[in-house]
Amino acid sequence: MRSNRFLAVFGLAGLLIAQNPSGRKAPAFEPDPAFPRLPDNWVLGNVAGITVDRHDNVWLIHRPRTVAADKTAAPPVIEFGATGKYLQSWGGDGAGFDWPDSEHNIFVDHKDNVWISGSSPGGQSKTDRSDDMLLKFTNTGKFMLQVGGRNASLGSKDPKSVNKPGDLFVSAKSNEVYLSDGYGNRRVIVFDADTGAFKRMWGAFGKPPEDDAGSGGRGASGGPAGVRPGRGAAAPVLETEGDGPPNFASPVHGIVVSNDNIVYVADRSNRRVQMFTTEGKYLGQLFVNRAGPSPDSVSSIALSPDKDQQFLYMADFGNSHIVVADRKKLAILYQFGIRGSAPGDFQGLHHLALDSKNNLYTAEVAPGARAQRFTYKGEKPIP
Repeated sequence: MRSNRFLAVFGLAGLLIAQNPSGRKAPAFEPDPAFPRLPDNWVLGNVAGITVDRHDNVWLIHRPRTVAADKTAAPPVIEFGATGKYLQSWGGDGAGFDWPDSEHNIFVDHKDNVWISGSSPGGQSKTDRSDDMLLKFTNTGKFMLQVGGRNASLGSKDPKSVNKPGDLFVSAKSNEVYLSDGYGNRRVIVFDADTGAFKRMWGAFGKPPEDDAGSGGRGASGGPAGVRPGRGAAAPVLETEGDGPPNFASPVHGIVVSNDNIVYVADRSNRRVQMFTTEGKYLGQLFVNRAGPSPDSVSSIALSPDKDQQFLYMADFGNSHIVVADRKKLAILYQFGIRGSAPGDFQGLHHLALDSKNNLYTAEVAPGARAQRFTYKGEKPIP
């Protein structure tokens, strides 16, 4: 049966192993085809983000505008129990804030507040307006704070707004919100999580952030930043040696902060994760499927829930894999996933998260338009 190959996932992963340390074990997972359970007749559009709160409830944000007109689109923000039971939903336009034209990010912080942002123009937003804001709500959808605003960004040196950020993370230690910013800008930026006040920013290798020809919300071809050239355009050159480009590419997409205060940033189009101190000092980098075949790779980063956060999980957007690495050694242990619509396959693997019991959750944009749950099956020997 098709699902059997994922019971330990290593049957498939044996073809994809990048490094194979002798005697090592790694987490294994099984897909749960019953997750999630939506109310009758509701349909998800492109699921851009997924996160797990401190109660092990699972939150996702999707794009209702991508649902067919003859279907009933679910509200953009949905909360589920760990096994997929529907709990509540909310979101959309309201008074006093700019709701994104293309929903993109969601994070629930240590105080149960819900943070979101967007990525328009792009993500089938059907508008040219730019989502240059960060929004904070209570967990029942009451508006609390906005940083930036619609069409507000002045570029990668602007401390007052964002420009279609790729992801966000709120640190409980410092009460700061970190953003990988993003599809328009080329930087990491940090704000106070209570007031929204600017704290600091940096670019690739810890240098001051710089814009490029594709910044400011539009790609070099005139389309949304981060969108690939159209049919007939030359394929991007895949650099496979050296340190890679000196600046972040579009999009600067994933971000997470570890318990030992290392900031991990997914530089998706440069196929790498860069690491920094919380003050922005460059520490090193890890390339992910640098030789392709896709010119995009790591889009999202998550850490295992153990105290030492032994494992680093990365969503490879372009190659439809989840990559599992030893965090301290920066050694890729194995990868799993293929492009497809069956449970356990991926189409547009955009974001991932883990709960306290090591269960893994994924979000897929077009054409997948779904969330998946992978039940933790313990650590298994790497073949």
